[in-house]
Amino acid sequence: MELDQKHLLNLVEEAKKNSKKRNFVQAVELFLSFKDLDVKSPENRINELVTLPHGPGKENKICVIADGDLVTKARSAGADLVITKQEIDQYAGNKRAIKKLADAYDYFMARTDLMAVVGKTFGTVLGPRGKMPEPLPPAANVEALIKKYRNSIRIRIRDQPAVRCRVGSEEMPSNDLVDNIMSVLNTVDRKIKLNQHLSKLAVKTTMGTPAKLR
Repeated sequence: MELDQKHLLNLVEEAKKNSKKRNFVQAVELFLSFKDLDVKSPENRINELVTLPHGPGKENKICVIADGDLVTKARSAGADLVITKQEIDQYAGNKRAIKKLADAYDYFMARTDLMAVVGKTFGTVLGPRGKMPEPLPPAANVEALIKKYRNSIRIRIRDQPAVRCRVGSEEMPSNDLVDNIMSVLNTVDRKIKLNQHLSKLAVKTTMGTPAKLR
């Protein structure tokens, strides 16, 4: 299976041709499946943040749970929502409100010394969705972290030997989408050798027919 930029560019172009025009901007998604991979073994599981060089084609929404100076820093850095330490109690036992948060925001960060109460309050909803907050040290560069998460996706291998993730939007130049795909492949390859385990690779738009690399 050829994973060079030329073959991937042809694949992206094919995926775009396979896609009818819709009344919304479709995502471009990457599908990987693996062979001879025991996902019950922890070393074969992946839960990685991948910063895409050209971004995911949509603006990720960031929620920061903070206290003290971090509240001001997070607001100044453009966090979409800042929940203060005092406001955490408003969510205690209110699963509906937490589900709304989980639906509305892509990534969560929380000051490190609040992680215990955050886990207790939000964990039962955010945990299963893979959205547990990243610990945020008091001296962290919040602006840089928010910028990083705006341009990132999370890839996972859990109970199935496969990865499915967004790598951009149909409006993005094909070469940019290829760069984003390569970032995902390089991240996976550091954990699972693609030349040994990759069995299928496909690219598609949200509503389009998959273009498969052969």
